[in-house]
Amino acid sequence: MYDKKALCDKIRELYPDIGECGIDVDVNYDEDQKSWTVKLKKDHIELKTFLEDEDANLCMDGKQCVSLGLEIAQLKDNIAQI
Repeated sequence: MYDKKALCDKIRELYPDIGECGIDVDVNYDEDQKSWTVKLKKDHIELKTFLEDEDANLCMDGKQCVSLGLEIAQLKDNIAQI
C-alpha cells in the first residue's frame, strides 16, 4: 500500500510542471467515496477529481497510469483556461 505523499510524488513525476507553474496538488483518501480525491489549485481556483482505488493501484505499481494521466491533464487544462 502507498500513502498520499507517494501518490502526489507520482503525479509530479507524470507532470513535472505541477508546482513549478503555480499549480499545487493535494491528494487525500475519501473514505465515503472509497477513492482518492486529487485537487489542483492555482491562485483562488481549486478543481478536484476522484481517482478510483484500482486505477491508483495500477499506476502506483507502474502498470498503467492512463486514468490518472487523463484526469490530471483535464484538470490542468481546465485550470489553465480559467
